[in-house]
Amino acid sequence: MTGRLGRAVRQAGTRGSLAIAVVVALGLAASWHAAQTIHDGQRERAQAVLDRDASLSEIAVRTEIHRYLDTLRTVASAIGSHETLTMGDFDAITLPLREAGLAGATSLVFTVPAEDGQLAEVQRYWRERGATDLRLAPQGTGREHQFTIFTRPLSNGSGVPPGTDLSQLAEPTTALNEARRAGAPAVSDTYILLRDRGLPAAEQQLSFVLAAPVYGVPGADGRRAFKGWVVMGLRGQDFVGGVLSAAVQGQVDARLWADNGGGRATLVARLDHPGELDMRREIAIPLANREWRLVVSADPAQLGGTSLALPWLVGAGGTGLTALVGAMLWALAGGRRRAEARVVAATAELREAERTARRQVALLNGILERISDGVGVVDEDGAFLVHNPAARAMLGVAADIDGPEHWQAHYGIYRPDGVTPFPPAELPLVLALAGRSTDRIEMVIRNPGRPEGVWLSVSGRPLEVDGRRGAIAVFHDVTATREREADLTAFAGIVAHDLKNPLTVIAAHAEMARDALSALPPHPGEAIDSIERVSNGVVRMRRLIDDLLAYTTARDAALKPQPLDLAELVTDVVGQRVNHLRVRPDVYVGPLPRVEADPAMLRHVLDNLVGNALKYVTPGRIPKIDISAGSAGPGWVRVEVADRGIGIPDADKPHVFESFHRAHAGQPYGGTGLGLAICRRIVDRHGGSITVADNPGGGSRFSFTVPAATTLPPALPASSSTSAEESELATLR
Repeated sequence: MTGRLGRAVRQAGTRGSLAIAVVVALGLAASWHAAQTIHDGQRERAQAVLDRDASLSEIAVRTEIHRYLDTLRTVASAIGSHETLTMGDFDAITLPLREAGLAGATSLVFTVPAEDGQLAEVQRYWRERGATDLRLAPQGTGREHQFTIFTRPLSNGSGVPPGTDLSQLAEPTTALNEARRAGAPAVSDTYILLRDRGLPAAEQQLSFVLAAPVYGVPGADGRRAFKGWVVMGLRGQDFVGGVLSAAVQGQVDARLWADNGGGRATLVARLDHPGELDMRREIAIPLANREWRLVVSADPAQLGGTSLALPWLVGAGGTGLTALVGAMLWALAGGRRRAEARVVAATAELREAERTARRQVALLNGILERISDGVGVVDEDGAFLVHNPAARAMLGVAADIDGPEHWQAHYGIYRPDGVTPFPPAELPLVLALAGRSTDRIEMVIRNPGRPEGVWLSVSGRPLEVDGRRGAIAVFHDVTATREREADLTAFAGIVAHDLKNPLTVIAAHAEMARDALSALPPHPGEAIDSIERVSNGVVRMRRLIDDLLAYTTARDAALKPQPLDLAELVTDVVGQRVNHLRVRPDVYVGPLPRVEADPAMLRHVLDNLVGNALKYVTPGRIPKIDISAGSAGPGWVRVEVADRGIGIPDADKPHVFESFHRAHAGQPYGGTGLGLAICRRIVDRHGGSITVADNPGGGSRFSFTVPAATTLPPALPASSSTSAEESELATLR
C-alpha cells in the first residue's frame, strides 16, 4: 500500500514537474514572441514613416521641377508674343524671376540659332535691339551655332555672358535640338555648367539645362516661326538641397540619379544622413524627355516611434514573469486534482472540435466531388493540394505535376487560338500566387486525354490559410458556347459573302443608270444625284460588312507571331497610304526596333491608326504624323502614333475602343466605329494594351505595346517625308 502510494506520489510529482516545465517553456516562447512582434511592429512603423518621407520627397521634386518647366513655358510664350523683342522687353518679362525662389537655378538666357554665314547679320540685328556689347564667339565651323543674346542671373554671379556659343558642348546642344524637334521643353544630360568650370573642383556641381522653344505669333498660313530658345541652368546639389531639406526634415538619406543618354545612370546630388541605411525606396520621376530616379534611404532606429531597447525589455520582463509563474505553480502543485479535471475538460473540448472539423472536411469534400465546375488549389510552392473530379475530367490528366513551369506542357494549355502555348507567367494560378485576382481567362486544353480539345474559362484568387499563402482556381467548360459562336461566325462570313453579291449587282446597275442618264438631254441632275446616293450607300454597306468580318477575324483567327522588322512594316504601310495622294502629308518615322507579332494583324493596327491620322484633320490643313517607339519594360516595345488632327473629346476617350462607338458622330468624317475596336482586339491577343491621350502639340497620341523580338539589333532611322521642307518640319517638331 505504501509502495503504491509512494509510486502514485512520485508519478504525480513527475507529471507536475513536466506540467511546470511546459508552462515555463510556453511562457518563455510567448515573451520572446511578443518581443519579436513589437520589433516587427516598430519596423512596420518605420517603413510607414519612410513611405511618407519618400512620398513627400517625390511630391516636392515633381512639384518644383514642373514649376521650373511652367516658368520656362510662360517666359517662352511671353517672348514669342513680341514681334520685335528688345533687351528692355526681356528684362521686363524676366524681372519677377529673381523673387520666384527657384532653388539651384543659375540664370535664364534667350538663345538664337545662327549658321556661319549669318553671324554678322545676327550680331547687327540684336545690337540694334539693345544688346549693344554683343559679340558672337562661334566655336568651330560648318554647323549651326546657338548663341546667348539676353541673360537674367537668378543666383549669385553674372550668368552666361551674351554671345556664348552653347553648341560647343554636346549636352545643351542635344537638349536644345530636342526641344525644337518636339515643340516642348527638354532637359539635358548632366554636365558642369560653363560658368562653373572656373571654380575649384570641390565647388563644382553636376548640373542640367532646361530648354523651351520660342515660337512667334501665327502667320497668315497658321504657322508659327521658330525664334530661338529660353534656357535655364540648374545646379543639381543646390536644387536637391533647397527642395528636399524641408520635405524630409533631416530624417532620411536622399540621392538623385539622372538617366543620361545611352542608359547611363549618374548620381547628380545627395543629402547624407548617418546610420545603418537598411531601408530604401526608389521613385521614378519622368521629366520631359528624361527620367530622374530619387532614392530615399533611412536607418529605422532613427525614425520616429522606434526603440531598440523596448523589445529586449519586453522579452526580459516576460522571462521574469514566467519564472514567477513557474514558482507559483510549483508551490501550488498540491492542486493536482483540479488541474487534472481541467485537463479532462479541455481534452473533451478538443475532441469535440476535432469531430466538428472532420464533419466540415467531409462536407467540403462532398461539395467538391459533386459540383460541375472544376476546382484546383495549390500551395505557395505550386504543389497541388486539391483537384476535384470535375477538374480532372476537364484537364484529362490523371496525375498532377508540381511546379508552374511544367503545367503548360503537362496539361497541354494553349491560348484561345488553340495553337499558341499559354505563357506560364500568365496562368491564373501563377498570377494568384503573386497576389493578383483574375476573372474568366480563356484557354484551350489539348493533351492525349483530351485530344479533341476543351475550351475553359478560368478564374483565380489568392488564398491564405494559417499564414501560408496559396491560390485557388475555378474551371468552367465553355466549349459548347464557343462552338456555337464559331458556327455563328461562319454563318456571318457566309451571309457577308452573300450580301456582297447583290451589292455588286446594285453598284453595277447604278453605274449603268448614271451613264445612261448622263447621255440624255437635258441633263437629269436630280436623277443622277439619287443614283449617287445609292452608290454611296453601297460603298458604306460594303465597308461595314468588311469591318464586321475583320472584327470577327481579329478575335477568332489563329495568331502566328514571328520576328519582324517594325521599321520596314511601318514604311510599307505609310507608303501605301500616302503615295497616291496629291498633297503629301508630313510624316516623321523615328528609329523602330524588331518585334514579335503576327505580321498581318499588326499591319491592320498600323494601317488603321495611320489612316485615322490622315482622315480626322481640319479641312484645308496638311496632316502631320509622328511614329516612334521605345521600351515598355523587359521584353516589351511601346509604339506611338501621334497626329495633329482634330483630337478626341475627353468624354469619348474611355469609349473609343468599344465596338460601333464614333467620337465624331454627326461630323463629315466617315466610318463604322469598328476600326479601333479591331485594333484593341488584336493588341489584346498579343498580350499588350492600347491607349489614347491628347498630343501636347494638338491632336491625339495612340500608344500600344507588343512583345519585343528575342534579339533586338539597333534600328535604323526611317523617314517618310517626301521633300526637304517636310523633313525639316518633322525635325523641328
